[in-house]
Amino acid sequence: MIYAVIAAGGIGSRMGNLEKPKQYLTLKNKPIIAHTVEKFYVNSYFEKIIILCPDQWVSHTKSILKKHLPENDRVVVLQGGSTRNETIMNAIKYIEETDGLDDDTIIVTHDAVRPFVTARIIEENIEAALKYGATDTVVPATDTIVESQNKTTISNIPDRSKLYQGQTPQAFKAKLLKDLYYSLTEEEKDILTDACKIFSMKGYDVHLIEGEVHNIKITYPYDLRVAMALLEDEKK
Repeated sequence: MIYAVIAAGGIGSRMGNLEKPKQYLTLKNKPIIAHTVEKFYVNSYFEKIIILCPDQWVSHTKSILKKHLPENDRVVVLQGGSTRNETIMNAIKYIEETDGLDDDTIIVTHDAVRPFVTARIIEENIEAALKYGATDTVVPATDTIVESQNKTTISNIPDRSKLYQGQTPQAFKAKLLKDLYYSLTEEEKDILTDACKIFSMKGYDVHLIEGEVHNIKITYPYDLRVAMALLEDEKK
């Protein structure tokens, strides 16, 4: 079976909004998180769409989704973990306890604040995860990337032709991800950036899926203005 796992744990500190996390900000009369969940709910591949958020926002999230997705029988809202990977483990635990976990169970993980993900990206992640075990959505880096070890001077300028900017979704065989995660030492867990790194650290290939420039993550106030423009384009 295939599950969507929507990570909604951000607090919106870079948005400058102190009242609520950025995923609950309104975009064209609808919270960002509702736009995002819709992209997965309309896809018949998914057995359930699991949203994970801070405990104090669980009730609010349920209310939002009940309002904007009246037929939301496949939507589940859970408390997230202290890190992104612990949040994903919470989702896998739920799947294991309710439906069971086998070698072909797939999870497609996505940021709640990336509401412009396309059906093509989602479905290519699913297909590749079934075949390869792990996927990452990326776009080629367009700017020169500068590395600085001391945060003052340039240490290295990597070859841009070999660099990509990570997006989401990322998709995984859930049982394999769980087994790899719990095989890590605490020191290894401390250096994790995302779930793809777990596979890389353990010697597994992660298959790349071509993303889209407009699959933006809404992080700063400027991103909200871009998102409004993108919504207008979707209507045309």
